[in-house]
Amino acid sequence: MDSDELYERWRTEVDKGQTPLRIDRYLAEHIPDTSRTRIQHAADASHIWVNGKPVSSNYKVKPLDVIQVLLDHEPYDGHVEPEDIPLDVVYEDASLMVINKPAGLVVHPGHGNWSGTLLNALAYYFRSDSRFDINNPDIGLVHRIDKDTSGLLLIAKTPRAKADLALQFFNHTTSRTYHALVWGRFDTEQGTISGALARDNRDRTIYRVWDMEENPLAKPAVTHYRVLETMRYVTLVECRLETGRTHQIRVHMRHIGHPLFADEKYGGCEILKGERTQSYRQFVDNCMKLCPRQALHAKTLGFTHPDSGERMLFDSDYPQDFQSLIEKWRAY
Repeated sequence: MDSDELYERWRTEVDKGQTPLRIDRYLAEHIPDTSRTRIQHAADASHIWVNGKPVSSNYKVKPLDVIQVLLDHEPYDGHVEPEDIPLDVVYEDASLMVINKPAGLVVHPGHGNWSGTLLNALAYYFRSDSRFDINNPDIGLVHRIDKDTSGLLLIAKTPRAKADLALQFFNHTTSRTYHALVWGRFDTEQGTISGALARDNRDRTIYRVWDMEENPLAKPAVTHYRVLETMRYVTLVECRLETGRTHQIRVHMRHIGHPLFADEKYGGCEILKGERTQSYRQFVDNCMKLCPRQALHAKTLGFTHPDSGERMLFDSDYPQDFQSLIEKWRAY
């Protein structure tokens, strides 16, 4: 990639008296609010340049080196603007709210999605409430779900609620179940998948299961599952998260040979089970048009209310695309 196609986020010239030092360590010491891990990821993605060329994280800086951090998108100032996007509010009180997120709605602004997100919708929803500023990191989202996953999300409206609820997630005292339609049949009615997760070295947009000795950046992840319904070549399963890693259910299910139906990133868009007939291929194609996203729904969400101490549990209906997909497979 040419540097002219990139946006400079940070630049420095190394002092004349600098002794040789790994660039990830050097930048961690010189760039505020960052870490060696983030810098290593940036180097892996060719975002760290020295004297006009990308370098790896083990490059040793030398006197008078010109170091740049270059991004493939314009820097984002972090300010969230209100946008009139409908919200399905399941519950709300003075401290928190639970919403039912539709598939396709990005939760947080990011590269390629600086607007049209759930946070933009929340900024609009609370536009007349001076106590709720979505740009304040001490309130807002307590956890996230993927863009194309539907279901329940928890929002904190006060700093106290945010701190309390975040601690519940950290201590794994919340309860969350997801329903997923996956390829294939299971030999057992229930099971547990344990596998540490980190980004795939060959494709940084996806995650994979790692041996933690092989990759110390991998984070432990545990998913409990049980079979809800077995259909011809797919199975409806309930997944209960013990941890909440990015793409956890999608990666774990693929790891045991059951990718989520229509999950493009993790191999679920291919016909993995079934017949070789043209009519069957057409049937699967119609199913994927009916639900053109990973078949995953955040079904239930349980937590302890930060003010009252009451245990709260919410359940959500399947969205239309997910429900129609299941009905179509049942009828096959």
